[in-house]
Amino acid sequence: MNEESFDVIVLGAGPAGLQAAIHAARRKVSVLVLGKLPKSSVHNVHLENFCCIDGDSGADLLLQARAKAEESGADFLEEDVTGIQADNDRFIVKAESQKSFRAKALVLAMGISRKRLGLKGEKRLLGRGISYCVDCDAGFYRGESVAVIGCESAAISGTLTMLFYAAEVHLICEKLDTVDYLMEKLKESSISVHEGRKVVEIIGDNAVQGLKLDDGMQIDVKGVFIELGAKGATTLAANLGVALDTETMNYIQTNKKQETNVPGVYAAGDICGPPWQVPKAIGEGCVAGLEAAAYAKKL
Repeated sequence: MNEESFDVIVLGAGPAGLQAAIHAARRKVSVLVLGKLPKSSVHNVHLENFCCIDGDSGADLLLQARAKAEESGADFLEEDVTGIQADNDRFIVKAESQKSFRAKALVLAMGISRKRLGLKGEKRLLGRGISYCVDCDAGFYRGESVAVIGCESAAISGTLTMLFYAAEVHLICEKLDTVDYLMEKLKESSISVHEGRKVVEIIGDNAVQGLKLDDGMQIDVKGVFIELGAKGATTLAANLGVALDTETMNYIQTNKKQETNVPGVYAAGDICGPPWQVPKAIGEGCVAGLEAAAYAKKL
């Protein structure tokens, strides 16, 4: 498959990612932004504490920022990212449609996952059969029966990955919502799809033993992977060896230049930790975009 090349690829279309794209593109490097504006955490809010605007909707802010990024020369693809890998001094980024792109530098600005099932036992059994990262934990369930919960591309991609490890794979979702390519792969696979169903209980005392669905059906599984949205930044970054903060292991660690420990990889916004504020995200995005462009120009 042919890979289109860019100097800088920005992962995420929220305030941090869009600001990074604007500043990188203005440094006369080629820029691609991957992400969906409606998935930004600010899309459905009104902004009241930003010095330059008052009462504007998050959706309007994102649309204006995208237009500014496009004016600056950035390209956009409204797809989630399903994988990243290093290839010598370049990075290969794969989108949900299976399109692949090559970059000299990356800006990780996908935000953080705030989505949980909220079921009894979910927090208690985390790490004891419950995981939010197929790529990280698939190997622990070789020959076992597992379930993936979610309806979007990340969940479907995860179920397809689990076929290489697990003896039996279930996908549980209310309504499938993905690109045609993944839908076809799902139909051709041996995955047991439970569409139109919800999980109402995670069964197990010290470890996951199964799931109970809203129609009364019980599925015996040893592992449950919760993939309720796009792949999170920390999940994707794990394949690159990007370091997380040592205190919580939830956020990507950066310096004042928004550099991670991996040369050519920068991060900005919520994935770098609190406070969860648009001005912070925009400031970090500005720095990350400038630094990523400068790095790409050296290669």
